[in-house]
Amino acid sequence: MDKSKLTEEIQRLRREKNAVILAHYYTLGEIQDIADFVGDSLALAQKAAQTEADIIVMCGVHFMGETCKILCPRKKVLVPDLAAGCSLADSCPAEEFGKFVKAHPGYTVLSYVNTTAAVKYYTDIVVTSGNARKVVDSLPADEKIIFGPDRNLGAYLNEVTGRKMLLWDGACDVHERFSPEAILALKKEHPEAKVLVHPECKRPVALLADKIGSTAALLKYATQESEATEFIVATESGILHEMQRQAPQKIFFPVPPEVAEGQIGCHCNECAYMRLNTLEKLYHCLKDETPEINVNPKIIDRARLPIDRMLELSK
Repeated sequence: MDKSKLTEEIQRLRREKNAVILAHYYTLGEIQDIADFVGDSLALAQKAAQTEADIIVMCGVHFMGETCKILCPRKKVLVPDLAAGCSLADSCPAEEFGKFVKAHPGYTVLSYVNTTAAVKYYTDIVVTSGNARKVVDSLPADEKIIFGPDRNLGAYLNEVTGRKMLLWDGACDVHERFSPEAILALKKEHPEAKVLVHPECKRPVALLADKIGSTAALLKYATQESEATEFIVATESGILHEMQRQAPQKIFFPVPPEVAEGQIGCHCNECAYMRLNTLEKLYHCLKDETPEINVNPKIIDRARLPIDRMLELSK
């Protein structure tokens, strides 16, 4: 089936089944174009909580589907490919994180949304890169805090808030690969370009930024707030699709990643998991109503509390 026919069939199935298609900024452009709503993790969670659709199709990664199911346990939640995981979520196994939390009684536990439902079970408040600082600032200055799993985001938050949060040692493979050398090389070629950096990047990269922020914050800065016409972007390259759509008169340069030995030609500024979402898989997902996301009801009951706190603090 060609692209136009796939698109037509997806539109038909969406209407017939009262389904809503949600997509993350890091998915393929063709997925973003057909989605009912495109956003970052916070915006997708907010949209899922508000939808009146009978079926939610989450084009993103597995933990995003779990978040939808936790927020909407009575709705059918589908993902185009169950293999779409997350290196950051994988860096924080629930059993080990649970032991870590129990070893530090009296701490408030903040978990990045990029975690499994089982990790959220041990969490007091879920945060995203877009609202993490606001959440941290809302807590008493003497509050003892565990932050997981992203060590780079946690270290950035410690720096800008003056906190001394206890950090879990996890990271995103894509954001870990960006280097200051690559940014400086691009900056030499494009000296007027503003540097945009996601807080999951390492500190030496963040120090070169004109703007540090979540995907949504970087998007807003580049397309609405800044008068600059060129931008060097250090985050997953899928966001460039929406940046270019909103600001076609501007130029965006994705930062090439450090390439490990044996990875010649590897496009490692792309999340391989996000790229598992394709039009063909989306079509079959809607047609067959599978793969479906299911979460243990006992985990749902406990994991919903920190997500609700996140959504409340984000208002």
